[in-house]
Amino acid sequence: MPLAHGRSYLAIPGPSVMPDRVLNAMHRAAPNIYEGAMVEMTKGLIPDLKRVALSSGHVAIYIANGHGAWEAAIANMFSRGDTALVALTGRFGIGWAEAARRMGINAETIDFGLKSPADPEKIAEALKADTAHRIKAVLVTHVDTATSVRNDIAAIRRAIDGVGHPALLAVDCIASLGCDEFRFDDWGVDIMVAASQKGLMVPPGLAFVWISDKALAACRGADLATPYWDWTPRIEVNEYYQFFCGTAPTHHLFGLRESLTMILDEEGIENVWARHRTLSEAVWAALDTWGQGGDIAMNIADPALRGRSVTAVKIGDGGAGKLRKWLETEAGVTLGIGLGMTLPSDARYGDFLRVAHMGHLNAHMVMGVLGTMEAGMTALEIPHGRGALAAAAAVIAKG
Repeated sequence: MPLAHGRSYLAIPGPSVMPDRVLNAMHRAAPNIYEGAMVEMTKGLIPDLKRVALSSGHVAIYIANGHGAWEAAIANMFSRGDTALVALTGRFGIGWAEAARRMGINAETIDFGLKSPADPEKIAEALKADTAHRIKAVLVTHVDTATSVRNDIAAIRRAIDGVGHPALLAVDCIASLGCDEFRFDDWGVDIMVAASQKGLMVPPGLAFVWISDKALAACRGADLATPYWDWTPRIEVNEYYQFFCGTAPTHHLFGLRESLTMILDEEGIENVWARHRTLSEAVWAALDTWGQGGDIAMNIADPALRGRSVTAVKIGDGGAGKLRKWLETEAGVTLGIGLGMTLPSDARYGDFLRVAHMGHLNAHMVMGVLGTMEAGMTALEIPHGRGALAAAAAVIAKG
């Protein structure tokens, strides 16, 4: 008899678990969008969005998902025919480059594979060779949701500055904001994109672009921005409708207000980072232990290079696919597919999965996922090492 009845648990890398408080904040009648409380609440979101990114710059909000955030950044950064340098460390770096090409940008890429972070020295070499300064911006993913690799953004900024290149630094933080440490100002970031459905704990539907003063000045005159994607009226607001180029996403904004209060005013962003650090290390301790007795391994070998929001895992002989199916049907837990590691038509597709540990997450939620994973491996006779739950518990106990 399946034991999946009861409250199911979604451990995929977005949408993440949404707090009841966020859902309850959204559960209300439509508000007046022309004056009053809604207008004032939205104005109050802007400084808090800056706080969550540690940015003193500007923020534009879009009704979109993360792909929309990519397009918003591209449309405002570039004119048709401009050149971008894109660091590829997984499926989502590839996706940002593909979006740029389809919008008329010459996207030059450096492919660092699926198991390694971007090498700042190689980025510096490419920029040094660009003596004509054709490259307007370097695009990089902070944490690639597919591979779970985390890139050193501060080191990439230093590499750009070290060769005296004027390129802007644009960073995709869709999988990392509110999970991994990120310091927009301190790390010299010019443009950053994120979305609502991961570390911010709000349903999919909001996309955000943070812009430094330097980037705002450098991008004036870019000719790709259509009326909807243009960030200028969204950050130089005279009328409320300009925040969203039309009707506001009212209920998403109610949810965002609640989530930012939880993150910034109640827990504190540095405590949020610390919580994700401990809980991710608990997951890694279990996976390391399981791997001692079977064909189980994390995609990124060095823990210092892993994102704190999601872990990409290989379980050989189709074990990952079998385990995902068992967990969903028998235990009420859904893990992420192995996105971008291989094509679905490849025989190895069933060897990969992802365990998300992002957003509204605590110790018992992580231990519950790990416990059901071990139950599934036992039921399916997937070889694995013993003592994984004790190893994870020891990490949590240490804090």
